[in-house]
Amino acid sequence: MLLNLLVLVAGYLLGSIPSGWLAGRWLAGLDIRQEGSGSTGATNVLRVLGKGPALAVFVVDVLKGSLAVLLAKALLQPQPLGFDAGSDWWVVAAGLAALAGHIWPLWLGWKGGKAVATGLGMLLGLTWPVGLACFGIFLALLTCSRIVSLSSVVAALSLPALMLAWFGGNGLRPAYLLLAVLTTVLVVWRHRSNLQRLLAGQEPRLGAAKAAGDKLAGDKAAGS
Repeated sequence: MLLNLLVLVAGYLLGSIPSGWLAGRWLAGLDIRQEGSGSTGATNVLRVLGKGPALAVFVVDVLKGSLAVLLAKALLQPQPLGFDAGSDWWVVAAGLAALAGHIWPLWLGWKGGKAVATGLGMLLGLTWPVGLACFGIFLALLTCSRIVSLSSVVAALSLPALMLAWFGGNGLRPAYLLLAVLTTVLVVWRHRSNLQRLLAGQEPRLGAAKAAGDKLAGDKAAGS
């Protein structure tokens, strides 16, 4: 039990690595939470610092989610590629701990990002076909709409169906299905202010980063 709890703590600490905040401090001497939308995620880093830093933050955030899950699998499952219903729940809990760390990082006063990239990393660590399918939906919609928030929400909404479709022929794993549902709820909840702007026709598109930063500066308190 002690090992299980340590794995959860490790998952949270991995998720709470403030990559976006660090990028702002190291590259521009600013607090990313005081710029643009106020989020520490890759989208706001893109808006404020540009493509290179945003890509680096995205990769780090993906790795945070993957490492939390892979560490739990390596330490808690009887075999790295095996299946054990009991350890499944702990592996899923480690993934959720990483999401919690990213959304509510201890080091930044509990204010972090929206967990899209970290959620993708968690999925890739759990079951990579579902993670890739979810990422494909995100990229396809982003290409058409150029709206990150819309693409993120639709990809999150598709996750439970993708998980059911994959494990329907490979043995249903209740812990993974519950994780899919909880991840969907978290992502949608974190994008609630974006959804309000989408309904009002005011959500910015990629390519309008500077204007978006000015427009969203007043939304930081809403968690956008």
